[in-house]
Amino acid sequence: MKKILFLFLLVPFLLKAGDNDQRVEAPISGVTVYLAGAEITHTKSISLMPGRNELQFVGLSSKLVPKSIQFTASGDVSILSISNKIDYLYGALKTDSKVKVWTDSLTMMNDLQSVVLGQIDAYTREYTMLQANQSVGGDNGVTNADLKTNADFFLTRFTEINTALVKLRRKQIEQQEVITRLSNQITEANSKTNPPMGEITILVYVAGTIKVESETELRYVVSDAGWAPSYDLIAEDVDKPITVKYRAKVFNNTDVDWKDVKMKLSTSDPMQTAAAPVLNKWTLNFENDYNTYGYQQQQYYNNGYANANADGDVSQTLSSQNLANSAPRQAATINTGTYDYQPATSYQQTTQVQVQYNQIQISELSAEFDIKIKYDVPADGKPYIVDVTSYDLNATFQYQAAPKADRDAFLMARITGWEDLDLVEGPANVYFGGTYVGQSYIYTRSTDDTLDLSFGRDNKLVLTRTQLQELNNDKGAGTTKKETYSYEIAVKNTRKGMVNVKLQDQIPISQDAEIVVEATELSKGELDPATGMVTWSLNVPPGETVKVKLTYSIKYPKNKIVRTKKFKTVSAPSF
Repeated sequence: MKKILFLFLLVPFLLKAGDNDQRVEAPISGVTVYLAGAEITHTKSISLMPGRNELQFVGLSSKLVPKSIQFTASGDVSILSISNKIDYLYGALKTDSKVKVWTDSLTMMNDLQSVVLGQIDAYTREYTMLQANQSVGGDNGVTNADLKTNADFFLTRFTEINTALVKLRRKQIEQQEVITRLSNQITEANSKTNPPMGEITILVYVAGTIKVESETELRYVVSDAGWAPSYDLIAEDVDKPITVKYRAKVFNNTDVDWKDVKMKLSTSDPMQTAAAPVLNKWTLNFENDYNTYGYQQQQYYNNGYANANADGDVSQTLSSQNLANSAPRQAATINTGTYDYQPATSYQQTTQVQVQYNQIQISELSAEFDIKIKYDVPADGKPYIVDVTSYDLNATFQYQAAPKADRDAFLMARITGWEDLDLVEGPANVYFGGTYVGQSYIYTRSTDDTLDLSFGRDNKLVLTRTQLQELNNDKGAGTTKKETYSYEIAVKNTRKGMVNVKLQDQIPISQDAEIVVEATELSKGELDPATGMVTWSLNVPPGETVKVKLTYSIKYPKNKIVRTKKFKTVSAPSF
């Protein structure tokens, strides 16, 4: 009977004798970073025994997307199955020295608090016992002397107990505060040093009878990583080429550091499906975009976007100041159609660095950039600058000004053939003549073959817009009323060379047949009847001033009210 039992116990070991279970820690050999997400690649040479081999790849990010796992192995190796799980005990034995000190302190404080709680319990029990034994004398009563002795005893003892309980409870509260702080500190430290890690188990089969050395490659996509474009626009002078330094801000919040890795940046979708693409209906329509007429260029002037409202007023809707307070955005924990990741533990939700996302538009044709040097990107959720590439571009410089909206002129560099540069819209630091002049924005949604880049304000061009009072009149004849407005716009060039200025203003557009708007003087400016924008292209010699005049009239019925002047809304104190 004992021999039969021994054979039954031996069977599992005999069945496993041909297996080769390995715990594999494969280094990260490459990372492809997408705008949202990243693909991690591990490579390692592994010795495989004939038959079945179970490979456990450990120390991986717990934020990997299971359906993205890909594995290849060289040689006569067949892949039988792939599975993954979260290892909550990975690195549990790796205790930081500081964490050990905090843990010992926490143990000591818990012991001290147990003593205090024991004392509180003892005093509480004594208090309850004294309350139950306050009756003295029974049915025969008690003498006054004995009653006073008992009363003095109860008074003294109750006072001593209450005083002791107050001190002990205060001590217990103070100890609890220390315990809470230590617990939070240990939890935060463990979340960084010993977070739950991902584990991928791959079962392979090796044909033949000899051991083989197989070059393996493991790839998978993770959330909580990505990159955002960042540019430096550098120009020495208006007659020299400009340099565009293409950079990326890369963040890694995957709990696994990227150390000395070969990196790629991509604008494609990391979760591309194997299904054939289906093209949906594509329609065209006119957009309410004033970019052609210059006012949308306020996005460059104000370090953000600007839109025109129904009255033509320009209002800033996004700037570097209100960027953090703009519309709600996705957090770093991605939960979209391609990602469905939930943090493994509650403390990850509290200690995780939150990265905000903006909605941008990119070309349907994806771009990919090979980074020439290797980089380290710690898993702390902070952005790290990565140099992508650099372009030296010939540009045509032109000043653009709309003194009705802003009294400064803005230097614009016009670049052709920009579609071949694979630019992604994003902020740009602007340098002109060796001086930082501010932040602009590269806006790549334009369908024009020319990309306008703003190099900021130039105070060497002085703009004035003056209302000519003698030509402004309010005449009423019969049942109609006619108002005439006239403005003189002057551009003074204090630079040493000739400058070209694209000057813009506007006249109102009537939306009612009874309101008649007539432009009576434009000083050779070009009027767009659809938008009311008036544009002048001025060549201003050095040290000289060029003036243009804008005059228009508005005629409408006397019995109706028309707002013929525009006002802006600002905040002011109220007392």
